[in-house]
Amino acid sequence: MDNVIRRRTPAARCWRLALHAVLILAALFYLLPLAVMLITSVKPLDEITAGTLLALPQSPTLAPWAKAWGEACTGMRCEGVGGYFFNSIAIVVPAVLISTVVGALNGYALTKWRFKGSELVFALMLFGCFIPFQVVLLPMAQTLGWLGLSSSRAGLILVHVVFGIAFTTLFFRNFYVAVPTELVSAAKLDGAGFFRIFWRILLPVSAPIIVVSVIWQFTQIWNDFLFGVAFSAHDTQPVTVALNNLVNTSTGVREYNVDMAAAMIAALPTLVVYVLAGKYFVRGLTAGSVKG
Repeated sequence: MDNVIRRRTPAARCWRLALHAVLILAALFYLLPLAVMLITSVKPLDEITAGTLLALPQSPTLAPWAKAWGEACTGMRCEGVGGYFFNSIAIVVPAVLISTVVGALNGYALTKWRFKGSELVFALMLFGCFIPFQVVLLPMAQTLGWLGLSSSRAGLILVHVVFGIAFTTLFFRNFYVAVPTELVSAAKLDGAGFFRIFWRILLPVSAPIIVVSVIWQFTQIWNDFLFGVAFSAHDTQPVTVALNNLVNTSTGVREYNVDMAAAMIAALPTLVVYVLAGKYFVRGLTAGSVKG
């Protein structure tokens, strides 16, 4: 047996090296657009017009970043994307928090406080994950009009919360299925109520799935363009809409370095979130958010 293992070890090493090489090449290919964006964003405009996409900058500069943040034209206004960046933050933070909290409570109720028709309720919420966003644009616009939230940040927050609840409920419901029901039953016998059980028993073990929900919702809401362009006014538009307006503004010379810098600014929050919390996202998924 030892001789067989020795004979197979070099072949196994070769396969492992080949696999690693393929993965590295795939990663480099996947990261190539990001590298082009980053390199172009720190190049002077004359180097862009005279060089190639992958040529390193001879005189790196952050001037395109400064202009993209505070001076670039997004339509008729030349105020950069900075204000829209903060619009996105003002929309994303409450929408993520509310949808995560509501999803956690829904998942808890659908697994540990089952009621007649709970499976039907969950099936309908799951169905909501697959409804195309375009289908609900008109009904949602009418609803926001009735509530007096048209073209406001509050209206966009409501839209993202409504669409996020289906996903967060799915995450938490599938995670809480793995939590022993005996713990909840014992707490009920001791007189603990709905919220006390949730706070004392379910919430302390929910860190992995909370990370999954937060990262998922943050990414979906921050990168959203359709709802942002449909349900916002100029002063409440998210950064993705401003980026589109900047790139499509056709006044003067096309400044590719400014466009790329603006795209990097718009992408930085999601990149930071994945770099800092990506491993926890994977752990949360494997801890039960895609079970059942």
